[in-house]
Amino acid sequence: MTGRVNISNLCFGYTGREKDLVFSKISFDLEQGEVFCLLGPNGSGKSTLLKCMARLLNPLEGSVCLDGENLNTLGAGKIARKIGFVPQSLVCVFPFTVEDIVIMGRASRIGMISSPSKTDRRKAFESMERIGISHLAKRPCNRLSGGEWQLVLIARALTQSPGVLLLDEPTSHLDLGNQIKILEVVDSLAKEGITIIMASHFPDHAFLNADKVGILKDRTMIALGDPNKVLSEDVLEITYGITIKIVTIDEGINRKICVPVLNQKKTKQQVKNGSIDGLV
Repeated sequence: MTGRVNISNLCFGYTGREKDLVFSKISFDLEQGEVFCLLGPNGSGKSTLLKCMARLLNPLEGSVCLDGENLNTLGAGKIARKIGFVPQSLVCVFPFTVEDIVIMGRASRIGMISSPSKTDRRKAFESMERIGISHLAKRPCNRLSGGEWQLVLIARALTQSPGVLLLDEPTSHLDLGNQIKILEVVDSLAKEGITIIMASHFPDHAFLNADKVGILKDRTMIALGDPNKVLSEDVLEITYGITIKIVTIDEGINRKICVPVLNQKKTKQQVKNGSIDGLV
């Protein structure tokens, strides 16, 4: 399995009626080890699109193929061995240890009435080592920080040995340090050959480590491609409804960052001309 992804004309709606579609005719391709950052405003369907890719939801039309194999032809167990999914929010109510949670990622390989084998436990430990949380193995999950918990969920997904990893806003509610830690893990996994599809509310994340970016808005992909080519100030304004300046930092890192502009009202003519008077 190489982690090559092909999404073709994907459509989804909860009622099946065209006016109720969440998104329509979504298509893009990814090669092994690429990082795809999925942007879009709240309610645009980012989480729904990821769930369709993981086959947690069934699309109305279109296909999701991994390494040329249509997921429609596969059972849930086989899909779980190909795709790891980390949801946007998951609360650990019971005091399971980190090791317990990570081993749960082997469920598709263990079976309904079997116990984890030595191989399963070894895989779980290897996943924790890859993410850098093996020292937390015996800690109850309800005593973890938000950043630690997010790393645990990624480690759990990795024990499935997937070729593709879907991350639904993995940096939500995290401080800046933990956001960067998650992005560094994403970068490391991509270098190992795992294809990453990551939903985010932060365009900066696309500039940091994404090979491709897609913006989901108004039921379609309004921009798709290299972040440095498709993420313009005009596109970001259309996406989020506010003025955003893109600034390039040249001091040894040569990277673009996004800066929202507060209290800046624009006339329709200024939007059309792409200029704002008095903006520093």
